[in-house]
Amino acid sequence: MLPLRDVQAEFRRALLAEDETALAVLVDGGAARIEVHRNNLFASLGEVLRDSFPSVCRLVDERFFAYAAHEFIRRHPPTRAVLAEYGGGFADFLADFPPCRHLAYLADVARLEWLMCVAATAADAMPLGGAALAGVAAEATPLLRLRLHPALGLLASPFPVDRIWRANRRDAPLDEAPIELAAGGVRLEVHRAGTEVVMRALDAPSFAFRQTLRQEGTLEAAATAALAHDPAFDLAGALGALFRDGAVIGVSTASESCEATS
Repeated sequence: MLPLRDVQAEFRRALLAEDETALAVLVDGGAARIEVHRNNLFASLGEVLRDSFPSVCRLVDERFFAYAAHEFIRRHPPTRAVLAEYGGGFADFLADFPPCRHLAYLADVARLEWLMCVAATAADAMPLGGAALAGVAAEATPLLRLRLHPALGLLASPFPVDRIWRANRRDAPLDEAPIELAAGGVRLEVHRAGTEVVMRALDAPSFAFRQTLRQEGTLEAAATAALAHDPAFDLAGALGALFRDGAVIGVSTASESCEATS
């Protein structure tokens, strides 16, 4: 008899690789029993992906989505027992999935929908007010790092993925004008306002500023990224807007930190 850990590893392989030959003799009911578990696994995880990416599903139809989801689950099974966190790699999978490479915009639509999932399920965090900067010495200001709310996400795409997403919602009007993929891209911010997930378009300097901060860059690095797009970028105004938006939950320098508590 194999040790329990080895049995579990073999069972996982049998479910995902659709190869139960090595394990069938160890499971009561053999291959048929494994097939039941496999079907339940793929059906439940497929439903999780369908709920997280409804517009992607509508773009490619139910049958193709089920096929893509099956391949994703087989290659990228959950690593944690938290279904709300499953699907973060689906967009990158679609970008490299040969059957849909001709749909160049599809992965970015999936990225947008995943940001919405993250915004909806992110932990609550108490935003800081602008007073959090009151004790920061002038010489330390360029090295400030602002921790942004976990519900806030950013996406830049060469395609109008916000319009594509809106046109493929279940309640989308049927008379919307055709979407021209070559019309230009978007820079989007997704966040949570109360219990509602919302998104808005940002201009290039504002996006660069917030994106650099999101990537844990310093205030100086964020300002430099924004100024590269617009030499007249209003740093003070952009910093104040972050606090007014409730986007900042932590402020740190090399020597001290201030974190909000929920």
